[in-house]
Amino acid sequence: MSATPPNLIAHWAAHHQAALAALANRDLAAAAAAVRELSTLFDATQGPAPVRARAAAEIGDLWVLLLDYAAAHACYERALSLAPQEPRYRFNRASVRRFLGDLAGAERDYDEYLKRAPADAQAYLNRSELRPQRAADNHIAQLEEALGKAHGNWQQEVPLRYALAKEYEDLQDWQRSWQNLHAGAQLRRRNLQYDLAADLKAMDQIRAAFAAAPAATGGSSSGEPIFILGMPRTGSTLIDRILGGHSQVFSAGELPDFGAAVVAAVQRRQGGALPRTQLINESATLDFAALGDEYLRRTRPRTGHTPFFTDKLPLNFLYCGLIARALPRARMIHVRRGPLATCYSLYKVLFDRGYPFSYDLAELADYYAGYRRLMAHWEEVLPGRLIAVEYGEFLAAPEAGARRLCTALGLPWEPGILEFERNAAPVATASAAQVRRPLYAQSLTLWRHYARELEPLATRLRAAGIAAES
Repeated sequence: MSATPPNLIAHWAAHHQAALAALANRDLAAAAAAVRELSTLFDATQGPAPVRARAAAEIGDLWVLLLDYAAAHACYERALSLAPQEPRYRFNRASVRRFLGDLAGAERDYDEYLKRAPADAQAYLNRSELRPQRAADNHIAQLEEALGKAHGNWQQEVPLRYALAKEYEDLQDWQRSWQNLHAGAQLRRRNLQYDLAADLKAMDQIRAAFAAAPAATGGSSSGEPIFILGMPRTGSTLIDRILGGHSQVFSAGELPDFGAAVVAAVQRRQGGALPRTQLINESATLDFAALGDEYLRRTRPRTGHTPFFTDKLPLNFLYCGLIARALPRARMIHVRRGPLATCYSLYKVLFDRGYPFSYDLAELADYYAGYRRLMAHWEEVLPGRLIAVEYGEFLAAPEAGARRLCTALGLPWEPGILEFERNAAPVATASAAQVRRPLYAQSLTLWRHYARELEPLATRLRAAGIAAES
């Protein structure tokens, strides 16, 4: 905002910093108020179009952090109207269009963006994921050409490999799909710092720290949260979309707040950061009522407007023991899917962040086995607390499955929840495009096209006592 008077520049910087500080503290109400102040300043300020476009985009970026994608979209629209040749604004609008379900608009934006930024490999991947590709309408030639120009740059090669794997799979060219996927995953893993043993040790320590059922009393009195948890890519987004269509339930998305509240509570008590082992042990002796209340505070003001809200962060499965203590009236839905279907679905996704175990077949098998051991423990010490949803059974009889789920949650039946593909609520996960389409069951058996390639993973699962093909 350099064309504005100095006092406005100072106000802009102050509100921008206030928004970032509030977001860091998960004070969403304060952050939203600061962003609204920025919007007011923007409306009251004149200046050169490029400067105003940059300011509008900055406000949009903050709305994205607040998960208000409709507001972000309006900001990027304004930025593009002021600076239509700026590629970044078009990329950002494509991203929020994808989350909002305007997949055709997102594809047009990515097409236009890639004309101006042909080396942006992530944009190619984002575009490939928007729809099933067809023999007469795909991007394979363009992707192969871009891959040839990557010149050993792994940060470009990896997304291009995943994009090619996706498009070749859509065209049922299984061999080329796997070749690209495996090469991309190996390259990603080589450039990733990750210690699987530390994760598996942590799961063992969690079982030891929460070895018994929680006390019958204590914890927050709120019954609002519905946690949808388990391994990623098991159908949790579908379950979340169905529940989010209920009049009594708000879909809050994948919230980082419970785990963050645990870490913050332990650090406050101990005066700083701790090794993971000590953090797990200390978490078992927290003030659980305060922990539950802090989790609720961190989710406001997005939540609290309906009787219930969903938190579908999959890795909350690590915290079932703490959730049971801090929020004894909360529901926990464990979404399950066949082991090989789950593992392949994880392996084929290039995640923006998180899930570092998913790029190596041996590590993926071992992490999955660790997850199964921990969930078996929770089933034993938290009898009746976990609502199991078998994804395959749900797809085979969605109305029956949805009715059972509503009954288990104490929700009255509403037939409209089955029309989840019409749900206009944003989706910002790897399933953003899939959930805009009607139910399809191909994902349950897609892994069978790669049974030979996945055999090392299946063998490792069987060695861990898991019937891989079940």
